[in-house]
Amino acid sequence: MKTVQVKGMSCQHCVMSVTKALNAVPNVKDVNVDLGAGKATFAEAGPVDLEAVKKAITDAGFEVGA
Repeated sequence: MKTVQVKGMSCQHCVMSVTKALNAVPNVKDVNVDLGAGKATFAEAGPVDLEAVKKAITDAGFEVGA
């Protein structure tokens, strides 16, 4: 499982937005977004472009943490 910090989430709608964005990235599966922890985890069905993951999160209106 890969983990990415996500900044700017404040509600369940934010969680759904990040989940939808990550599910659209090729080879990303089993997405789990934790609002309280401010992170998203996912499994890989094949090679995943981490820049595409970051872009999906920022395009959804959130920031990727360090």
